[in-house]
Amino acid sequence: MKAVHKIKSERRERKKRGKLKLFQEMISLTSGIVSHECLFLNRNPRIHLCNRRNPNFLIIQSSSSLQEVKKSSSSEERDLEREFYSAVPFPPIKARKRVVLVRHGQSTWNQEGRIQGSSNFSVLTQKGESQAETSRQMLIEDTFDVCFTSPLIRSKRTAEIIWDARKEVMIPESDLREIDLYSFQGLLKHEGKEKYGDAFRQWQIDAPNFNIDGHYPVRELWARARNCWDKILSHEGKSVLVVAHNAVNQALVATAIGLGTEYFRVLLQSNCGVSVLDFTPQAENKSPHICLNRLNQTPNSPIAPTSSAGRKSSKRIILVCQPSTQGNIETTFPSSLDGPLNMLGVIQSQKTAELLLDMKVSSVISSPRIASTDTAMAISKVQEAADCLGADCVPRFVEMKQLKDLEVEPILQQSKKDATESSLLQPGWLNSFEDGIRTEIWSQSEKTWKSLLDDLSEESEVERNLVVVGHPAVHIALIGHCLNLTKEWMGSFHLNAGSISVIDFPDGPAGRGVVRCVNYTAHLGRWSIPVTRSPVNDEEF
Repeated sequence: MKAVHKIKSERRERKKRGKLKLFQEMISLTSGIVSHECLFLNRNPRIHLCNRRNPNFLIIQSSSSLQEVKKSSSSEERDLEREFYSAVPFPPIKARKRVVLVRHGQSTWNQEGRIQGSSNFSVLTQKGESQAETSRQMLIEDTFDVCFTSPLIRSKRTAEIIWDARKEVMIPESDLREIDLYSFQGLLKHEGKEKYGDAFRQWQIDAPNFNIDGHYPVRELWARARNCWDKILSHEGKSVLVVAHNAVNQALVATAIGLGTEYFRVLLQSNCGVSVLDFTPQAENKSPHICLNRLNQTPNSPIAPTSSAGRKSSKRIILVCQPSTQGNIETTFPSSLDGPLNMLGVIQSQKTAELLLDMKVSSVISSPRIASTDTAMAISKVQEAADCLGADCVPRFVEMKQLKDLEVEPILQQSKKDATESSLLQPGWLNSFEDGIRTEIWSQSEKTWKSLLDDLSEESEVERNLVVVGHPAVHIALIGHCLNLTKEWMGSFHLNAGSISVIDFPDGPAGRGVVRCVNYTAHLGRWSIPVTRSPVNDEEF
């Protein structure tokens, strides 16, 4: 028996030495990715590996000195690469920082369907200028300390329109240019298909492994975006505007919350879409906590008929966060009372119902809570009056359902945390709850997600749109399941009362969900959530 234990012990030691060797090889290769104190191994001898289920990410050097790294063949090495990428820290910050990302307005090459990449020949169309002006109006009350912008004309012009008469500095940053697509750049999409055949097909369906002219564009982009964050966070400004491009903004969002290259084209960035990330300082000079406050808040309606990542989608889930209730104290966690909507909640539900008129809703599924069912009823009534309201030529029939698993309030109420510690306004507020609470919410929401996908698979309807009404906590978990994450990511997303989030399924419910927007509140008008001013500890708000 002792001999068996000895053999097992020796195997574990060999495995540990193998991992350490692989780590050391990665460290030598990533010197171009991280510029802050170069590597966390020197700063903290205790290597902390996040056991997040990140997608397979290939570690490469920055685009100025590219080096391709052979993909590891063993699953253990691939897992280690993912853990390593998640563990590379962001530079510590001393105060809260909010970063607002904006994609440029429509360009001439967008309009023509031409592949732009990092080329600098297209300019904003009249529509693009108008979109940028709409973004300017949307951000006119917001205060920024600095603007980082891509040097490319279409992005720089968008930044100039939004920045307008502000006197603060604008900083052109080369690493914010669009993805480098080499020989593809300038081609119409049908020309790319005809000229490059299989390579173009791989670009469409397997972009992270797409290779052209000896380069892996998406992998290079992820490394470049990760480099950008060091520069952005090192700036002393607390409110930062970044104006760039579709792919690079996707990469900035993904690398901020620890997602790898397989999330390319999953987190949409529409023309002049706004995404917001909150960075909260941590003790002992650790990496800040990073939370996606909103994704792709656009000048246009997020549920208007359109395509997702260039593909039409006939199946969709719209997550509607339960509006404010009479049991709420607006700056703390909701009361345990199952109360009706307060006046603000009634307005939020009506505004949401009005927004959803742009789409034929097949079914409204709600939590059994009073506020959720009242919101579902408001949406259903407006849908059924679509003909009277001029949104359709015939009345719409809407199926209404209640789903017990959408009710997570009883789980949250088991927490021993003080209500003020669990404020719904705090970035990553779910992290303040005990692990057991978050585990229970995650497990229950997994069953909910499977139920929704089964409902969406109804074959009798070619186009099927589900509206799901519930508590922000369950919707955050559902977004996590859509992205195939783990419960550790629940603190990486934020949702406000009355907001909507949209998930498209261009390949059907069995395929991957594409997140069109998260925490969209523009439809609430004067009651929408400010873009740059966090309501946390804000008496005026």
